[in-house]
Amino acid sequence: MNSNKVLNTKALKNIFKIPDLRDRVLFTLMMLAVYRLGIFVTTPGVDRTIMEKIMATRADGTLLGLFNMFSGGALENLSIFALGIMPYISASIIMSLLAVVVPKIGELQKEGDQGQRKITQYTRYGTVALCLFQGVMMAKFLESLQGPAGELVVTSPGLFFRFLTVVTLTTGTLFLMWLGEQITDRGIGNGISLLIFASIVARFPAMFYQMGKFLNEQMIKPFHLVFFIVVMAVTFTVIVFVESSQRKIPIQYARRGGAGGRQVQNSHLPLRVNTAGVIPAIFASALLVFPATISSFFQFDMGLLQVWLSPGGWLYHLFFLGLIIFFAFFYTFVQFKTEDVAENINKQGGYIPGIRPGKDTVNYINLVLSRVTFGGSIYLAAVCILPDLLRTNMGLPFYMGGTSILIVVGVAMDTASQIESYLISNNYEGFSIGGKGSLIRSRRG
Repeated sequence: MNSNKVLNTKALKNIFKIPDLRDRVLFTLMMLAVYRLGIFVTTPGVDRTIMEKIMATRADGTLLGLFNMFSGGALENLSIFALGIMPYISASIIMSLLAVVVPKIGELQKEGDQGQRKITQYTRYGTVALCLFQGVMMAKFLESLQGPAGELVVTSPGLFFRFLTVVTLTTGTLFLMWLGEQITDRGIGNGISLLIFASIVARFPAMFYQMGKFLNEQMIKPFHLVFFIVVMAVTFTVIVFVESSQRKIPIQYARRGGAGGRQVQNSHLPLRVNTAGVIPAIFASALLVFPATISSFFQFDMGLLQVWLSPGGWLYHLFFLGLIIFFAFFYTFVQFKTEDVAENINKQGGYIPGIRPGKDTVNYINLVLSRVTFGGSIYLAAVCILPDLLRTNMGLPFYMGGTSILIVVGVAMDTASQIESYLISNNYEGFSIGGKGSLIRSRRG
């Protein structure tokens, strides 16, 4: 990174000089405030204080702990947003996977805005279906919970409570989905991503307070804390570098020149190092903590499997590494269709120098993409495992996993990139001294 690419605080002031950008930023902040206020609106018929005690002792390393993190503490508060935005994300992922096996959905992806509207409509239907299913399971689960002294979380269990809980949680998730879409259309950045970002960042103050408390009570050594801060600073720097890195495949296009001649226009096909984003980490985490969730909350002994998959063990990290690599390759090749890319290049009169059009081009892109994805998957696994290793070996109260760190940095980069585009298009300085270059390069390629 060049020395002139440092954060320019003047750019932050310029945000409020552009009326449209200022209104979008303020609207985004207002919608995020509404979301955070809703976290503390409790679902009817439950005792939140008892649930907080249960989550404090039994949620670590379980699927519910993962959901609680992504919902910004809404689950432990038994909020109307307890399901969070995850049903919508799950429905979106399912639609992406169905596009591979269902030709009709795959064709909709190629129909432009009209096809995208249909896919969005199907995704919303899928979100409602998932919310209804998860709401019923959540209601039954809450009825079975008891606090440390045997007190019930649900004050009046029964059919009416289940119906009310399903309606409340489904409505809460649909409101979050609408809130995210409003931020995307009228605010700045991707609304759904920003909701998850706000959920994770909201837990920072409690985490830092706990670290200070541990340090003050000499439960952790100052050297460990300093070492941790240095490692995390390096980790954030590596994430920014890798997430903005690309492997560019050179492409040449033949164009007609003057007097009937032909000219060659040079271009490139950008391949992101981490094409799959955080999806592999989310899939791997959910799959690995599922046995622990079953064992902890339903008192079901899974024997040796539970021991192998206990968070923090070397075998757990080995499985985690393998699953991340597998899902990184799987999701990358689901999202990035090399046959379609090669066909579009050929239709536009382009070719890769030294590679024949058609099958050879597809094979070459697959080869390059496989190599890039392998490096990206190793980087993804290292970032996800490192915080757990530090927390386990040093005893630090660091509740952010690698998945959370990737989301926070990635969303911050994308949002900063959009803000900088507004600034530059209005002849203002971006996030770099003198407007020379860009501190944040968009991860969209």
